Amino acid sequence: MELENIVANTVLLKAREGGGGKRKGRSKKWREILRFPHISQCTELSRTIERDYFSLCEKQPIGRLLFRLYCETRPELLRCIHLLDAMEDYEVTPDEKRKSRGDQIIKKFLTKQSPECVDVLEGLAECCRENLELSPCKEIFSDCRKALHEYLSGAPFSDYQNSMYFDRFLQWKMLERQPVTKDTFRQYRVLGKGGFGEVCACQVRATGKMYACKKLEKKRIKKRKGESMALNEKQILEKVNSRFVVSLAYAYETKDALCLVLTIMNGGDLKFHIYNMGTPGFEKERVQFYAAEICCGLEHLHRESIVYRDLKPENILLDDNGHIRISDLGLAIKVPDGEAIRGRVGTVGYMAPEVINNERYGMSPDWWGLGCLIYEMTAGRSPFRARKERVKREEVEKRVQEEEEEYSDKFTEDTKAICRMLLAKDPKQRLGCKSECALEVKAHPFFKNINFKRLEAGILEPSFVPDPRAVYCKDVLDIEQFSTVKGVNLDQTDNDFYSKFATGSVSIPWQNEMIETECFSDLNVFGPQGTRSPDLDWAQPPEAPRRSLLDRLFRRNLTTDQHPEATVACSRVSSSSVNSSLTQCQTPPPSGQTPSGLQGTRASDV
Repeated sequence: MELENIVANTVLLKAREGGGGKRKGRSKKWREILRFPHISQCTELSRTIERDYFSLCEKQPIGRLLFRLYCETRPELLRCIHLLDAMEDYEVTPDEKRKSRGDQIIKKFLTKQSPECVDVLEGLAECCRENLELSPCKEIFSDCRKALHEYLSGAPFSDYQNSMYFDRFLQWKMLERQPVTKDTFRQYRVLGKGGFGEVCACQVRATGKMYACKKLEKKRIKKRKGESMALNEKQILEKVNSRFVVSLAYAYETKDALCLVLTIMNGGDLKFHIYNMGTPGFEKERVQFYAAEICCGLEHLHRESIVYRDLKPENILLDDNGHIRISDLGLAIKVPDGEAIRGRVGTVGYMAPEVINNERYGMSPDWWGLGCLIYEMTAGRSPFRARKERVKREEVEKRVQEEEEEYSDKFTEDTKAICRMLLAKDPKQRLGCKSECALEVKAHPFFKNINFKRLEAGILEPSFVPDPRAVYCKDVLDIEQFSTVKGVNLDQTDNDFYSKFATGSVSIPWQNEMIETECFSDLNVFGPQGTRSPDLDWAQPPEAPRRSLLDRLFRRNLTTDQHPEATVACSRVSSSSVNSSLTQCQTPPPSGQTPSGLQGTRASDV
């Protein structure tokens, strides 16, 4: 049994390392899987796609890169891109260096005598100089950025849409919309259990990218009436794009399950690290770092009017580099604008008093949850229940409502202060629940050493990095298996629900995958001297689809048997025109008739 676990872990680690070959985990047929359609096949998409500058040129990663490639062909636009990059760099520059970085930007891009001067911002230069002298704050160039995007979204964006770079973007969008099935992935060992089924590691065949596949068994969903909960989680995951919340990359279905393909977090969860890596709890620097990243994740969820409601160590996962993400959004819900919701949901010991009392609330339970986490990461125990203490739910809830948490000498004054403010029983008095929301939490002295701009840009380094050769999850045989669901039958109503769920690729994560795995740089090739490649040439007809070897043999034999004179004619054709001649010489079977042996056969079946 131990051998089974060793084999499962070894295979998973090999896949995580890219398989050890030159293809980095990609299938032998990866170029065929990601073969661009001819531009003439993108006409319908070109007609229906939303022509929004920020969506196409800023929000979507591949769209952003292609728009920038187009700008590189025009010097005046390239200067705008260089300035945008410089302003982005300015915002994440450490405080003590920001003044000199701002001076460099003004001298290079906003001074008339400079060859790099951006003319469209001429009227804003003096204002930027004055503000920089007064205080080198992060927002000094915000008006410049707004003006640049207004300029780029006009004539430059219109010209871009008539270029080969936009046509290439349409080709990438067509690939993004390819059907997703279980054959899109390789499956590896089980990592854990979700509410409706197993969670296992998987790898995209075309790119080699690793993910976690959360399987929701169809019959189990129906038996527990979990359709709305499953669809709600999927829709929320789809909506959120944050480096601090797990991303949904694909949603598809098999015969027995609905599958969510999510960011894989190889570093384990915070509960494991708090209690299984030496003395329970962390040093203050590590607590600050994780708390700051969780705060950013909550801010991004709240920006979309989503309250998470299940903050606890098990739901905070570490990636390969030691950064964290919030996972398992099964209890998250969108709060209607201007309204409060009610719902007694969460985990015992982490639910806020207003949740326990079934009162109406907005985002307040999440800031209570952050207080619980900071306390537990520091003390090595949760605030209202000792580790492994056997106590009834009612007793824990009474403690939450009535008792004050105790602080040991592990807590510094700043740590104690932020915990008390986040664990205020009255949500109106709680840190984060007033008008400034997350900004109020970030401004607390506990986070004085955190540069949130640098943190959100992924520049700050974690103090702890997980071992890349370790598998931070239970042994395969220790993960309890689900029992078979009996007495449940699926019908057409269920199929209607599945069609809403199985929507294929999610745009931004899919495009990031193409870039991160270098598939974008390997495939995004144009013709010589900046000309269109054949697949982008409207005047050149698309290549005929490639057939499998067996398919070609069948057709050749069929042609020989039915039309020997055509075969003789074809044999006289010069070798340089074999492909086109074969296509012309093969006479198709009579209308409505399928050649024997080819009925229902696909290239992928052979």
